[in-house]
Amino acid sequence: MERILVVGVTGAGKSTLARTLSGRLGLTYHEMDALYFNGPDWAVNDRLTEDVSRLVAEPRWVIDSVGYPEVRDLLWERADTVIWLDYPKRVVMPRVLRRSLRRTVTREVIFGGNRETWRGWLSREHPVWWAWSQHGARRREVGRRAADPRFAPLDTHRFRHPDDTAAWVTSL
Repeated sequence: MERILVVGVTGAGKSTLARTLSGRLGLTYHEMDALYFNGPDWAVNDRLTEDVSRLVAEPRWVIDSVGYPEVRDLLWERADTVIWLDYPKRVVMPRVLRRSLRRTVTREVIFGGNRETWRGWLSREHPVWWAWSQHGARRREVGRRAADPRFAPLDTHRFRHPDDTAAWVTSL
């Protein structure tokens, strides 16, 4: 486990787990959303492919994302381990609701200096709406990739409940 990709639906806890693995295993952690959104007004990084290519060329890392379409294959091809947080909606929705509510109320600065706003809750791009609407599609995407012969060499760990994930992390 030297190049770990932590995947799952929005709100599953990918970033939290990736940070934990980074500290426990001495790996460099890269937050994909911070790489993707690199400026105010949710500006998208026009050098994402180059930046991610440089990061995954390193020998040891952990990244918290299925990957944006332009870098998805690159991430999966360079990883040696995939940790799939395959949690049901009943687990992820309360998490993403609490996180977004906290970020909105506290005006917490996130990716590229941006903040979640009350107005943002009306957008289909808001994390809560995104988590609800994309849950099934994201699970199917990860399932297809996990079954894809191109990625058969990856050591894939699929966890269906946070307790299972926590037990695995404790065993490391």
